[in-house]
Amino acid sequence: MHGKTVDDQTRCVHYATPVDVIAIKFACCLRYYPCHLCHEETTDHPASQWPLDQRGQRAVLCGVCRSELTIDEYLAVDSCPNCDALFNERCRLHTHLYFKVR
Repeated sequence: MHGKTVDDQTRCVHYATPVDVIAIKFACCLRYYPCHLCHEETTDHPASQWPLDQRGQRAVLCGVCRSELTIDEYLAVDSCPNCDALFNERCRLHTHLYFKVR
């Protein structure tokens, strides 16, 4: 895990509510970061979004059970399909920062 995490469930200094428990593997560097701000602050390159034709890639990490979800799986749920940990519904506001949208 990269970025400024505050615990072992992927929460970071920017987003640390009880439901902020995912990390995204960035398409540009294939490294997991808790959020776009962590990536921006700790890398030397701009972020790039996952293309639509790669929605089957495992690019979302549940910080609670450590399961890796495909992008399609993550976008279709509000909680982890493996451990039922709730995901922050407001993360949908940032979808375009991580994944190309239709």
